[in-house]
Amino acid sequence: MLGLALAGAAATAAVAAGYQSMRPTGQWYGRTFTGLSRGTKQLALTYDDGPNDPHTLRLLEVLAKYDVHATFFLIGRYVRQRPQIAREVVNAGHVVGNHTFTHPLLTLKNVAEVRQELSDCRSALQDAIGEHSNLFRPPFGGRRPAVLRVARELGLEPIMWNVTGYDWNAPPSAVIERKVSRQIRGGDVILLHDGGHKQMGADRSQTVAATDHLISRYKSGGYGFVTIPQMLGAGTVG
Repeated sequence: MLGLALAGAAATAAVAAGYQSMRPTGQWYGRTFTGLSRGTKQLALTYDDGPNDPHTLRLLEVLAKYDVHATFFLIGRYVRQRPQIAREVVNAGHVVGNHTFTHPLLTLKNVAEVRQELSDCRSALQDAIGEHSNLFRPPFGGRRPAVLRVARELGLEPIMWNVTGYDWNAPPSAVIERKVSRQIRGGDVILLHDGGHKQMGADRSQTVAATDHLISRYKSGGYGFVTIPQMLGAGTVG
């Protein structure tokens, strides 16, 4: 009986540990930034998995229309393929962060592999755009203590999120907008995607349209859009 109880407790702990390794706002495995205290009138748009031809460029047009700057977490191998798009992102005044070189689930990688992924992405970014931010977002949100330790040894700051549009499977823009709006309370880091980790050319037209609607809606409501570095320097972490 005791053995069954211990086995059950171990299984429960394993499930909880796995959940926390992927939970965006979880802090079990080390501190990560997930936004400001709720109620502030700042929002940070962040985009993963670019640069992506042509949708990153279309997204830049929408952001420019509203004079909004965002934070882009780029995949190194795509930066190698389309360095000119990465340069367009930076030239438009947006912030660029490290999203690894090949977009693996880092919880399944050993320390050497994690270091290689982050270092290779940093090299690709350095070659394409020169100096950039020290921001890092783990693919799928997956991290464990060793992942965060390696990131910080490389001088990288882990950035997660607390609002997502669940847009990776390209639902209609109205669905993306509705899902984001249901979660916003102010001081939020919003996760969207301008690319897809499986291949270049992922259709992100619905995310581009949703971005247009969300910026218009929340600017009208008195919210301001900031980059992650601006938010990090703005106030109390939530």
